[in-house]
Amino acid sequence: MGIERYERGEFTHDGTTHDVYRRGSGPVVMVIAEVPGITPEVLAYADRVVDRGCSVVLPHLFGRVGGGSRDPRNLARTLAHVCVSKEFNLFGLRRQSPVTDWLRALGRAEHERTGGPGIGVIGMCLTGGFGLAMMADDWVLAPVLSQPSLPVGLTKRHRADLGVDDATLAQVKARAADGSCLLALRFTGDKLSPGERFHRLRHELGDRFMAVEIDSSRGNPHGNSVVAHSVVTVDLQDVPGHPTREALDRTLDFFAERLGVEAATA
Repeated sequence: MGIERYERGEFTHDGTTHDVYRRGSGPVVMVIAEVPGITPEVLAYADRVVDRGCSVVLPHLFGRVGGGSRDPRNLARTLAHVCVSKEFNLFGLRRQSPVTDWLRALGRAEHERTGGPGIGVIGMCLTGGFGLAMMADDWVLAPVLSQPSLPVGLTKRHRADLGVDDATLAQVKARAADGSCLLALRFTGDKLSPGERFHRLRHELGDRFMAVEIDSSRGNPHGNSVVAHSVVTVDLQDVPGHPTREALDRTLDFFAERLGVEAATA
């Protein structure tokens, strides 16, 4: 069972159209896939969100739907597309990827379509930081950043950059001051999602930034690889009590609590 359980549609904003897959009922959680796209592991995470009492919206931004996460051809094709696409900002400082405008429009449309208090969002890796830009919108109540990796950490400034422009960051900080919060996940040894970025988020958002940093040092007691990266998908060890499983469960609890579905799933 995979993508066939999801209803396929399209969404267009400002002349750009992408496929969108939907499943479930309840408040919307947008699951934005990591490279190489909507893999079986991403679908498995989305299914857990549905089981938690939310509906899932999966935008298809790149890659082959259902393609293997470790398939070298799938990875190569997706990376080639991302590197030449104007939708993604890989290296620029203090600016977000243009695709976040499309995602914010989709988020607003889904909130208006389904009603409720607001929506949740989780991005991963290449898309991991997109939830920060989306947090500028009032209807985004539960933003999650999983191993945010843009901009690519070429320099110290890149590693500390948040992938949003100053105006958007100011909006995010204003929302945090009003009580909104942000959840973010990474492995401690992950050079693609550097610790400097989390340090900057702490500095900007204070106690409204909730960080989950999972030990991936050499010889760590949990058996995490020293090159572990994808917290809730590929590098998840789906064993109760394991830090990656606890991190996954925390994202689901975060969505439920912030979107008001806890009572319905207790």
